[in-house]
Amino acid sequence: MELRTVACGVLVIAALLASGAAAAEQPRLDVYNWSDYIAPDTIPKFEAKTGIRVTYDVYDANEVLEVKLLAGRSGYDIVVPSASPFMARQITAGVYRPLDRANLPDWQNFDPRILELVAPADPGDAHGVPYLWSDTGIGYNEAQVRLVLGETAPVDSLGTDL
Repeated sequence: MELRTVACGVLVIAALLASGAAAAEQPRLDVYNWSDYIAPDTIPKFEAKTGIRVTYDVYDANEVLEVKLLAGRSGYDIVVPSASPFMARQITAGVYRPLDRANLPDWQNFDPRILELVAPADPGDAHGVPYLWSDTGIGYNEAQVRLVLGETAPVDSLGTDL
């Protein structure tokens, strides 16, 4: 998935959410996200292009987000939880409205493999769109492992039995 595609999807969601604002009010989008998930110029560019004012609050732990959401009436239009177990629990608790895919014309650009990975947390991909996906890898120097732990040290497992 390209970042361009995600940004377009966010723009569509923002426009959709802002369309319900009263005519006398400036359209506003309230976002709650991790601190380093967007570039510094993203919000100013978005505001200039759309006329929608963005309030961007940050959190540093899924648990912080979850407490706000489960308390009800968080006031946020867009939040960015980790899929599992957090988004799954929040969907079960009913804190999200289903997406209207008719308003997400770039949906077909999402990587089907990533959508499959998110599906256990969000069956049918009904409440969220993948924004970022990552894996954790561990690199090690086999020679150093064997030097410290001995020649029979396992180097093909994260098991702790030596």
